[in-house]
Amino acid sequence: MAQVEATTERIIQADPEAVFDALADYSGTRAKLLPEHFSEYEVREGGDGEGTLVHWKLQATSKRVRDCLLEVTEPTDGQLVEKDRNSSMVTTWTVTPAGEGQSRAVVSTVWNGAGGIGGFFEKTFAPKGLGRIYDAVLAKLATEVEK
Repeated sequence: MAQVEATTERIIQADPEAVFDALADYSGTRAKLLPEHFSEYEVREGGDGEGTLVHWKLQATSKRVRDCLLEVTEPTDGQLVEKDRNSSMVTTWTVTPAGEGQSRAVVSTVWNGAGGIGGFFEKTFAPKGLGRIYDAVLAKLATEVEK
């Protein structure tokens, strides 16, 4: 099994604190940022950053639906880590300053991929597909905080 990674980033015209607070607001803002690939969104514990437990289904392709139950931690300032209890998937959101009144938002997801030919295709195509999904999330985040 090879590790698979998908990373996407965007410069957002808003202060890092505002961007991070929007991402960490699982009980409010976060649900508004999710494109049609996400369903059954539900905050089960917490709702604001560290200590949140959130559930959703992620439909990466027409045939691939991942049931995610994510524990949220904040290991360092400006960083949210979502660890899936149902798989090896870990998503890290990092928000850093990118100049006056700007932020760099980076989302990176890693997981243990399948072996064999299926693993080859997963490693080849999954990062691009997941990248497009998270690019849509970051676009909605920018629209939300740049108001």
